[in-house]
Amino acid sequence: MPWNPEVYNQFKDVRYLPFFDLIRFISPDGLKKAIDIGCGTGEQTQILSGKFSDADFLGIDPSAEMLAQSETFKSERLSFKQKTVEELYNSTDTWDLIFSNAALQWPDDHKKLFPKLLSLLSENGQFAVQMPFQAGNILNQILFQLASEEPYKTHLQNWNRISPVLSLDEYSRMMFEYGLKDLQISIKVYPIVAENAEKLFQFISGSALIPYLEKLEENTKQQFIEEYKKRIAEEFQKFPAIYAFKRILLYGRK
Repeated sequence: MPWNPEVYNQFKDVRYLPFFDLIRFISPDGLKKAIDIGCGTGEQTQILSGKFSDADFLGIDPSAEMLAQSETFKSERLSFKQKTVEELYNSTDTWDLIFSNAALQWPDDHKKLFPKLLSLLSENGQFAVQMPFQAGNILNQILFQLASEEPYKTHLQNWNRISPVLSLDEYSRMMFEYGLKDLQISIKVYPIVAENAEKLFQFISGSALIPYLEKLEENTKQQFIEEYKKRIAEEFQKFPAIYAFKRILLYGRK
């Protein structure tokens, strides 16, 4: 199941709040070359490019469906490539800014990934990353529990997605060891007020639910969706309800 920009952007306002919180940390000083990892449609990369107008920006994303919408944002200083973050393991390029908003929760093995990304910073480079704290978010917890039960466990061939997101202590140590200063490291709640369980389902259906539905056959997929919606409704019980969606924000500069 490919990423669907329309479904994802239903909650555009909610998803943009941490983006703007993150870019407040970034300094324009010495910022000439930047990369946006997991740029999606490219709209946020264009905002970054406009704010830091002396820098050349490259946006990368593995989704062709998302990148199809980036064509309108291309400019002399802004380009896009279909590329995974894992492809940066062999990179020798360095960057004045490595930026990623709501994307690095997808690749595995952060103990390998983050040191590699930090090693690609230039002499005065800046590192700015935001990720959902999936293990601490109730919709992700309900999803994980459901997928671990029969009959879905068998239909998913014993697959379930354990979040690779580490603790704040571990990210702090890695950033410090790579010489970053001015560290800003926090978990922040971005509340979502939902009129019903369907709205909460729609929020997660554009992101964390995707790999589960990819692995299920059509008849089981619908059953899985209905059971998931039922459990969401049972968890929140009374609507309108507030969903305390937690995100990790990481910033530092050399």
